[in-house]
Amino acid sequence: MDFTKIEDGGLVLLGCGKMGSSMLSGWLAQGVNASSVWVIDPNPSDWVKSTGVQVNTSLPKNPAVVLIAVKPQIMTVALPQLSDFGVGDTLFISVAAGTPITAFQQVLGPTARIVRAMPNTPAAIGKGITAIVGNELAGDEGLDLAHSLLQAIGVVVRLDGEHQMDAVTGVSGSGPAYVFHLIETLAAAGVAQGLPSDLSMTLAKATVAGAGALAAQADDPPEQLRINVTSPNGTTQAALEVLMEENTGFPSLLKNAVAAATKRSKELANG
Repeated sequence: MDFTKIEDGGLVLLGCGKMGSSMLSGWLAQGVNASSVWVIDPNPSDWVKSTGVQVNTSLPKNPAVVLIAVKPQIMTVALPQLSDFGVGDTLFISVAAGTPITAFQQVLGPTARIVRAMPNTPAAIGKGITAIVGNELAGDEGLDLAHSLLQAIGVVVRLDGEHQMDAVTGVSGSGPAYVFHLIETLAAAGVAQGLPSDLSMTLAKATVAGAGALAAQADDPPEQLRINVTSPNGTTQAALEVLMEENTGFPSLLKNAVAAATKRSKELANG
C-alpha cells in the first residue's frame, strides 16, 4: 500500500475501542508512521498511548482520512466537531453500524466524501470481512483508499449500492454470532451424548475453525465439500437429514435469522 497521502495529510481515528485498535494495529504493522495518526477517544487505552500516535491533540488542517469508529449512540456528539473537514478533500470512512451515508451528509455537508463500511468481529485478529460502499463524491479513488486501509483487518468487498448493506449486516455483520452459537450448541450436543464438557467444547471449536479454514481455501464450493464428507447411509448423512429438513433445519432457520437481522438493520437506519 502507498501511504503517501496518509503521510502528507494525516489520518484521524475517531474512536479507538476494539475495532479502532484493531485497525490501528494493522496500519502500524503495514508501515503507517505513528506520527501521521491522530486518535480522538475520551478513554484511550494504555496500548494506544504506547504506539506513538497523537492522542487527543490538535488535528491537522486537512486530513487525508477521518475514520469514524465510535458507537452510533455517541455519534451525534462526536461527529459535529469534524464538520469543518466536510468541505475539503478529506475522505470520511465510517465503520459505525446502522448509520447511513445520508446521516453523515446531514452533519458533514453535501460536499463530504463518504465511504460506509461494515466490518465484523473477526477483524480483531485480522480475519474479518468488510463490505464498503461510497457516495458519488468519494468516487473510485476514495473507494480504493478505503479498500487499502480496511485490508488491515481482513478481506474487503465492494457493494453495488448502499441498499445491500442491510443484508450484509444480516450475513457477515451479525454472522459471527451465529457461528459462536453453533459452537455452543454443538458442544452441548456432545455433552448430551456422554462427552465431558471441556472435551466436547474443544472438539466443537476445532471442528468449526477447521471446516471454515478448509472452505476458505478449497477450490470446491461448500456444497461439494459437504457431499465429499457424506458417505451414503453413514453417520453424516443421518445427521444432515435432521439439519437439512425443510421446515425445521438449517435452511429455514438461517433464512429466517438473516431476514430478522436485515429487517432490524433497516429499522435502525431509519431511526
